[in-house]
Amino acid sequence: MNYKEYNDYELISYIRDNIEEANDIIFDKYKPLIETNTRRLIKYCKNNGLEFNDLYQEGMLGLNQAVNTFNEAKDASFYTYAKMCIERKQVSALISSERLKHKLLNESISYDINDNDEPTNIPKVLIDNSNNPESVIIDTEASKELYNKICNLLTPFEKEVFELKINGHSYTDIAEILKKDKKQIDNTIQRIKRKIKDNLDY
Repeated sequence: MNYKEYNDYELISYIRDNIEEANDIIFDKYKPLIETNTRRLIKYCKNNGLEFNDLYQEGMLGLNQAVNTFNEAKDASFYTYAKMCIERKQVSALISSERLKHKLLNESISYDINDNDEPTNIPKVLIDNSNNPESVIIDTEASKELYNKICNLLTPFEKEVFELKINGHSYTDIAEILKKDKKQIDNTIQRIKRKIKDNLDY
């Protein structure tokens, strides 16, 4: 069987009929995409214990998820859907590898005070600067509680942006990692700030 003779929809149909060769073919077909995405993201994995093969395997898991959950009637194309699943799986692995358990920047609830002694709703953790996150991390029950409260306010995409930001990534880094426009990242961070201000008593 040569994958060039079959489109993705036919291959998925064969896979769901338990034809193992079709599964091997579609994975071979999408290996270059996974490799390209892995090379793009691996530069963000310095000092977090995640290696090329780890990130590549996450991409393979993302492809497997796409194969198992693709709905031709709902999703526009398998390629687009698979690409999204692969990228999301790899980005999630990157975030998880960087996340420091039970820790949060102690400036995450710091607000500048204006002339009226009112918070200006700018958590310093969301300011795009070059501070080393490790130098301001605290490990307390209060910080864990705050972290959970913030994450509960956020959409999945906002949570990805938030976690990358508190792990020290710049707006430019986040935009490239998530393959979004830098302006969209800026708008998302502003939205996160508003949610924190509107929903948390700080």
